[in-house]
Amino acid sequence: MTDIQPSHIVRSFDEQLGLLTEKIVAMGGYVESVVADSMDALIRRDEALAQEVIDRDKRVDAFEEEIDQMAIRLFATRAPMAVDLRTIAMALKISNSLERMSDHAKNNAKRLARLGARASIPHLAILPRMGQTVQSMIKDVLDAYIQRDAEKALRVWRQDEEVDRFYDSLNRELMTYMLEDSRQIGTCIEMQFIAKNIERIGDQATNIAEKVHYMVHARGINRPLEESPSR
Repeated sequence: MTDIQPSHIVRSFDEQLGLLTEKIVAMGGYVESVVADSMDALIRRDEALAQEVIDRDKRVDAFEEEIDQMAIRLFATRAPMAVDLRTIAMALKISNSLERMSDHAKNNAKRLARLGARASIPHLAILPRMGQTVQSMIKDVLDAYIQRDAEKALRVWRQDEEVDRFYDSLNRELMTYMLEDSRQIGTCIEMQFIAKNIERIGDQATNIAEKVHYMVHARGINRPLEESPSR
């Protein structure tokens, strides 16, 4: 009995894997735009755009469900091995990280509605820079996934420290505002939650970077090469 599969079966499996990748890319692009819109809404205090972000979260949930179903069918019908197994397993994890990014963007959109009634919001120059860095991480990690580029994924992973520095700096600035003017405490607390959501979006981009690296090399970013399992 031969282990060689007929070419049409192999071709069909490759096509299904390709469709799974395309769905992840489509979901990633959609989430990228949701995060960008949530940042624009926050910076411009655009409550209408914030509501659009909230409404679009349902489509992200639908993307995740579609990817779950595609992956389950592949597991059930193809018994994938080695790199194919990693590709399918990581697709499930990546879609979950993308869904959580959208949740954080939605939470910020909801917080903007609460801020809308307040007379003033402290000027925080760091916030747009933090948002831009996180958006850049999302774009780059999606490119890394499409290109199966572990080095690009590693560069995204390293950017997490920069986002953490932004977050720490922003918290210190908000604490200063609260100490100087107790009337700003409520607003500043809302802004702290918003900053935390942006930081968590960066964390999810970092998580995807780890999954891309594992998909390519079959080892975690922090694991030495000699501990890598066989492919």
